[in-house]
Amino acid sequence: MTIQLSDYESGKPFDGDYDAELKKLQTRLSHIQVAHIVHRKRAIVLLEGWDAAGKGGIIQRLCADWDPRNFEVWPIKAPTQDELDRHFLWRFWTKLPACGDIAVFDRSWYGRVLVERVESYAKDAEWKRGYDEINEFEAQQADSGTTIVKLFVHVSTKEQDERLASRLDHPWKRWKTGADDYRNREKRPAYLDAMHDMFKRTDTRWAPWTVIDGNDKKAGRIAALTAIAERLEAHVDMTPPELDPAIEAIARKALARKP
Repeated sequence: MTIQLSDYESGKPFDGDYDAELKKLQTRLSHIQVAHIVHRKRAIVLLEGWDAAGKGGIIQRLCADWDPRNFEVWPIKAPTQDELDRHFLWRFWTKLPACGDIAVFDRSWYGRVLVERVESYAKDAEWKRGYDEINEFEAQQADSGTTIVKLFVHVSTKEQDERLASRLDHPWKRWKTGADDYRNREKRPAYLDAMHDMFKRTDTRWAPWTVIDGNDKKAGRIAALTAIAERLEAHVDMTPPELDPAIEAIARKALARKP
């Protein structure tokens, strides 16, 4: 089914107890991380979306109860000259998770067919070739046992404008906004074309896209965390690890001693 972003603009508020549902999801996600650790399973969670769509807030809540030793958040910015001197996927290979780890990407290799396409940072032949290169890259990860979760966080023009304006007015949020936000805003039709091409060409069986309606922040966060939890759970054994009898014997003996 073709993905149309205009289908994800209702902004319907979350219907329920947000704090309770968020806590339940974070507990569920903490168990999912443990399952990845004990079963030595790898996972990639990537988020794409508009400026001010709420990706950072989703990531913050996603990782809230995770053990920091077994996950990494990668905020992807413009490539360095050292990275530009190599194939565009090279810098992402260096950030892939080890067994037992989860890598979270705040933006990703999809920059090749989004910002690099729209802003002409990549030649036409390069970004057109990028679809196949990305699909093959993701297929390699999936074939080697890595679960891939791809979310696109969408907001309407009106909602994006309100959030960008709020960043100007809030002294502790001004650092989040820059000239690029407004250059990108002016090219929204071109970005929409690139996004829809991206969905059409890279929504694969092994790495499907999930679009999140981010017009209501709370509803968007719950939807995003639910989608991540469901896909990760589907690809890892959620059976809790057995207690090692040798460790139990040592522990019972030690804990039975009087001080």
